[in-house]
Amino acid sequence: MHYNEKARELIAQMTLEEKVSQMLHKAPAVERLGIPAYNWWNEGLHGVARSGTATVFPQAVALAATFDPGLLKEVATVISDEARAKFHAYQREGDHDIYKGLTFWSPNINIFRDPRWGRGHETYGEDPYLTSRLGVAFIKGLQGDDPNQLKVAACAKHYAVHSGPEADRHSFNAICDEYDLWNTYLPHFEAATLEGHVEAFMGAYNRTLDEPCCGSKLLMEDILRGKWGFKGHYVSDCWAIEDFHKHHRITNSPTDSVVLAIQRGCDLCCGDVFVLAAEAVKSGKLSESAIDQAVERLFVARMKLGLLGGKENPAYVNIPYEKVDCKAHQEFNMEVTRRTQVLLKNDGVLPLDFSKLKSIAVIGPNADSRRALEGNYNGTASRYATVLDGINQIADETNTQVHYALGCHLYKERVSNLSVPDDRIAEALAATRASDAVVICLGLDADIEGEQGDVGNEYSSGDKPHLDFPGRQQYLLEQVVNAADGKPVILVIISGSAMAASWADEHVNGIIQSFYPGALGGKAIAEIISGHISPSGKLPVTVYRSTDDLPDFADYNMTGRTYRYYHGEALYPFGFGLSYTSFTLEILETNRQKCLVRVTNSGTRYGIETVQIYAESSGQKEKYSLCGIQTVKLALGESKDLEIPLSKTAFARRDAQGNVYALDGTHTLHIGFTQPDPRSCALYGTSPMTAVV
Repeated sequence: MHYNEKARELIAQMTLEEKVSQMLHKAPAVERLGIPAYNWWNEGLHGVARSGTATVFPQAVALAATFDPGLLKEVATVISDEARAKFHAYQREGDHDIYKGLTFWSPNINIFRDPRWGRGHETYGEDPYLTSRLGVAFIKGLQGDDPNQLKVAACAKHYAVHSGPEADRHSFNAICDEYDLWNTYLPHFEAATLEGHVEAFMGAYNRTLDEPCCGSKLLMEDILRGKWGFKGHYVSDCWAIEDFHKHHRITNSPTDSVVLAIQRGCDLCCGDVFVLAAEAVKSGKLSESAIDQAVERLFVARMKLGLLGGKENPAYVNIPYEKVDCKAHQEFNMEVTRRTQVLLKNDGVLPLDFSKLKSIAVIGPNADSRRALEGNYNGTASRYATVLDGINQIADETNTQVHYALGCHLYKERVSNLSVPDDRIAEALAATRASDAVVICLGLDADIEGEQGDVGNEYSSGDKPHLDFPGRQQYLLEQVVNAADGKPVILVIISGSAMAASWADEHVNGIIQSFYPGALGGKAIAEIISGHISPSGKLPVTVYRSTDDLPDFADYNMTGRTYRYYHGEALYPFGFGLSYTSFTLEILETNRQKCLVRVTNSGTRYGIETVQIYAESSGQKEKYSLCGIQTVKLALGESKDLEIPLSKTAFARRDAQGNVYALDGTHTLHIGFTQPDPRSCALYGTSPMTAVV
């Protein structure tokens, strides 16, 4: 029997109140019908989150730095393996609590349009094409290959046009023009639906074009269920329905908010205000058929997961608990983490030869911080490696002495409340003077860069007020460089977003952007610094020089934002990242559907590189747009031929109704290892090749 028919048969036996109870994220059991209790709320952004031990992969923006959809599918497959193992273990113990189910409110595929947004590190960066490729791959890894038997249910969020400011998210009205709506903010959500077959969508808190995202005719009826034909279930962000009347003031009462959300197609309420739906039906404000439709979608999802009757997939049910953060998953996590590190500067001192170093200083508030490894929406690993841990491990092999100093607090002017400001500077300078080289670890962590209301946040509701290093970090860096007096200084930036590092770019020898590198991130960073591996990550965001380069944070039009529309010179451009080896590229064949290229490792060691293809048409609004990516692994002297498919909209765009139209004019492809802008070419040392198609 079809899932929908089975769901309707079950619904027909339920009272109105029983049906409404199933529309809450904490759905109670209906014992007389054999419906077990179920809590829909779970998180799996970069590992099973918030329910104890799990493999903690690098944060989403770090995963995006791999530019590798295949790798993200493997990551999500591991996450879904552990999700199943943990779920069935919990079920055997009778535990149905929050964060214990199989419906994961991941991935976050919003566009990271402004580096000040605190939740940007949950995303795959600023480009809709890259986001769509990585998002679809992640969804497929979570959900498995059988559309009729979901491994776990993925959820594309936050739909749509949502990226701060966090402080205003409950009342904000995101206004953009139709071009940006269809060509920046929606393409990856469309891909999640039509290619990823994602089971769920989560609506954002804010309004978009005057309508609340969890009650929007345009977004929910016209586009999602209408134009895209989405059949899955729609969940509100948590307590977002209450924003309709409390903050957006587009309804007059909680009941009216509930009615609007359900009528527009919101099936599941994260929160409890949907309890008012029963009274809304009785008073004639809402039809019971609307309730039936919502519950049907929810029951179908549970049936596909094997949670509500039906046959369960043995391959999913029998994943043993021993898989959770097991040795194989930790080893894979190390592989992934190595791929996420982005080398932004190297004047030739990297990699450091530890066998020639009698001592090395490891300095900074993020040098020995587990919190800086984790990001947000994270699990708890059974093993961690900070940068200090990683450096110590390599130093032990070469009998190199390590001098560690905190240097300063992450964001306060002193570490001890009883001390004078800069109470740890002297120790950092002593360590620097006693060492042959310095690794200094600065940046942020997810307690001060994240979602509104994060514990410990002293900044603007999770957002960054500026791009500068917080507290006394910049002062620490300058003092350490001065004390080093020409000895190598390597800066490791551990943050979820771009930092203003212009001074560092001019004064230190090497810079690594590590993002939030996951539980074992420090070991991967040490391996890059020591040359055990060659870096291969690419920036999924633009690193600007300062907030002076940015439009108003609350402006959702794309003019002046991201590499596609920014006409200034970035400090480090989107798509940039250095290696310890070198590569050459030869174009074999091009057309408007694909490119055939030959890539050769022309350097001195094994390496991984990413071919990036940017499309430029004389009739387009953007400077150029990423339209093709492929990573390649090459031994010294090895060549490989790659066939790289191009985006279907490489030379096309969407109009105000979301229909595709061809761009006029000359069409050019830029094919290489960076963007074609002068800054990228100067930093990388070569320019992309061009082909007119």
